[in-house]
Amino acid sequence: MTKKKKPKPFRAVTAVKALARERIGAPKAGQVVKEKTRKPEKHKPTLQKILTDLS
Repeated sequence: MTKKKKPKPFRAVTAVKALARERIGAPKAGQVVKEKTRKPEKHKPTLQKILTDLS
């Protein structure tokens, strides 16, 4: 004989969510977040920064 499945313990959260899905409907699917592009610098680089980048 096979074992009977043990009933899962009652959880209020799952019961409330199930009722909400029945009454309101399933929530909308999540959207994929696009990678944010890097914003250009607001200020011009200083002469010292330009010279250190070149060398």
